[in-house]
Amino acid sequence: MLTAKQEQLIEATAPLVAEHLDTITQRFYPLMFERYPEIKPLFNQAHQADGGQPRVLAGAVLAYVQLRKEPEKVKATLATVVEKHVSLNIRPDQYPIVGECLLAAVAEVLGDAVTPEIADAWGALYEELAGLLTELEAKRYHEFAKRPGGWQGERAFRIVEKTPESSVITSFVLAPEDGGTVADFEPGQFIGVHLVIDGESTYRHYSLSGFPNGKTYRLSIKRELQGKASRHLHDTLQVGDTLNLLPPAGELVLDESDAPVMLISGGVGQTPMLPLAQHALEQGRQVVYLHAAQEQDQHAFGDELQALEQRYPRQLTSVTLYERGMEDATEVHIGWIDRELLARYLPEEQAQCYFVGPQGFMTAVNDALAALNVPQEHRHYEHFGPSQPLSAA
Repeated sequence: MLTAKQEQLIEATAPLVAEHLDTITQRFYPLMFERYPEIKPLFNQAHQADGGQPRVLAGAVLAYVQLRKEPEKVKATLATVVEKHVSLNIRPDQYPIVGECLLAAVAEVLGDAVTPEIADAWGALYEELAGLLTELEAKRYHEFAKRPGGWQGERAFRIVEKTPESSVITSFVLAPEDGGTVADFEPGQFIGVHLVIDGESTYRHYSLSGFPNGKTYRLSIKRELQGKASRHLHDTLQVGDTLNLLPPAGELVLDESDAPVMLISGGVGQTPMLPLAQHALEQGRQVVYLHAAQEQDQHAFGDELQALEQRYPRQLTSVTLYERGMEDATEVHIGWIDRELLARYLPEEQAQCYFVGPQGFMTAVNDALAALNVPQEHRHYEHFGPSQPLSAA
């Protein structure tokens, strides 16, 4: 617990730290990778290069400083961090490494403004935050491990099916090497994957695109031209090869109401929507499923969606858009998901809206839904990379 003097120092220096926080976090990651290179595989270097990961860290630190005296708000704010950490098997012994390097970056950027007393105060604040995260993550690890088919840490899985879904997306069905069952997950969640590529560890998160069945997990992955992990999965790994999985995680899950559901996806953002759609339909809810692909050959899962339409003809409305036209476009729209299209299909009764896709796509959808008076608490989204705020209030 921070002393009264440390509380005063944090309050007095928080504006200065906030002013320079972007610079601090940009310095922090190279410093940590230099001192502790074994930590580097846990971070997607593409998100380091574009600044996404440093911005997320800066936002989390600021949020904690502002909300730390309101425990429930803090836990809600840190929920996304906890989910990502669980899917990477972040351990308590890794937090001191982060703390050491973060405080070193603060001292380096702020220089003489950081007295020993101020450094101690911010160190105590970090220990408080690390202790809370460790506690929340331990609960999640324990909860999943005690489920039937659950585990803690990494578990080896074998590829039992590899199926092209479109010109850019391939599905991988994974079964545990030990022959046991696999724990159920919440439809809409993702899972951590540990790959070894050219002798180097690489960690990624991928949405679980199948429905829980107790036997296998399915990942449907887009091949990115510059994607180290996705190219390895598409081009190198075959049926019979193994990889390690970490516990499923993620907050993009259905709410507990019986309200209509609108699912909106762009490109590979469709992957969490399939299990969400099936889950909502099984609950008896009305579902509007809007999906946009660049063109027909990049459109995945058409047969699966058609099967759901046949099974739930009175509950499911499915709409497909292609950015580029085709000769036979009688069953699809040509263009983009915009405010006009959303207004046409938005259920009259207040719907829960879920959307995933590229950043620009999600920003446009969020703004359009806000303009259509969909409350913020009814707009749910998830980033495939570091979380970033969208523009609508």
